[in-house]
Amino acid sequence: PEGATPKDGPSAGVTMVTSLLSLALGKAILGDLGMTGEITLTGKVLPVGGIREKVVAAKRGGLTTVILPEANQKDWDELPDFVKKGISARFVNHYDQILPIVFEDLNTKASKSRDKVAVA
Repeated sequence: PEGATPKDGPSAGVTMVTSLLSLALGKAILGDLGMTGEITLTGKVLPVGGIREKVVAAKRGGLTTVILPEANQKDWDELPDFVKKGISARFVNHYDQILPIVFEDLNTKASKSRDKVAVA
């Protein structure tokens, strides 16, 4: 709404949660992994803007996998093939789907069958 305080940085929500969990658990995350997504208090991962820019930046940074909100899959699908080449996307709608991706040895209730993967 007009005059409201703008919110900056909500797309870093899943990244911030992952950083805090990494510190608390004493476990490092994969070095070639990037992620974006707003997160609710209940763990739901919400869509964000700027997917093209974020994927281009991830690719330039040498990342091979990005975790994106499931609601942003249409944005991924619209990216040109040359942008997606060499990088895979994992689509999630809840944070419990992120845990087994970033902490490979951590056993969670998240079902791998729920994960959606796109590889270019």
